[in-house]
Amino acid sequence: MSVLSPTITVRRLTIDDYEDYLALLHELTEGVPLASGEEGHAHFAKLLDHDGTMVFGLEIYDQIVSCATLHILPNMTYGGRPYCLVENVVTLQAYRGRGFGRRVMDTLRNEAWQANAYKIMLLTGMDRGAKGFYASLGYKAGQKHGMVLRQVPPYKAPAG
Repeated sequence: MSVLSPTITVRRLTIDDYEDYLALLHELTEGVPLASGEEGHAHFAKLLDHDGTMVFGLEIYDQIVSCATLHILPNMTYGGRPYCLVENVVTLQAYRGRGFGRRVMDTLRNEAWQANAYKIMLLTGMDRGAKGFYASLGYKAGQKHGMVLRQVPPYKAPAG
C-alpha cells in the first residue's frame, strides 16, 4: 500500500479563505481583539481588494496553515522603484518547523522582486523568537532601527 503525499500549494488568498485566515490571526495575535463575523469578513474583503496588497497562504489538506501579507508601496527614491512591507506572518503551531513559513516568505520575496521593489521591510516582536527565522531568510536587523507608534484603543472624536 502506498501513502499519497499531500498537495502543498502557496497561493493568493481569496474571500473563501476567511475562516482559515481568521484562525491564523488568532494564533498570531494571542488575544488581541480581531474583527470577526460580518465585520471581519468585510475587512478581509477590503484587504484583498486593496491595490498593491496581497495575502499569500500555504494550503495543505484543503486548509491554509501559513500566511503572510505583502504590501507593495509606491516610492520616489531609488529611481521610483517601490518598496515592500510584510505583515502578519504566521504558521499554525501544529505545522511549524516544516518549512511552510519559508515557502510563503519565498513567494512574497519573489513577488516583491518581480515588482522591481528595492527592499522588503518587516517588524517582528521581540519576544516571539522569530528573529532567527527571518535572519535565515536573509533579513538583516542592523541596517535600520524599527520604531512603532500605536493608537490603542482607537481614537474617538469628542461628541459635539
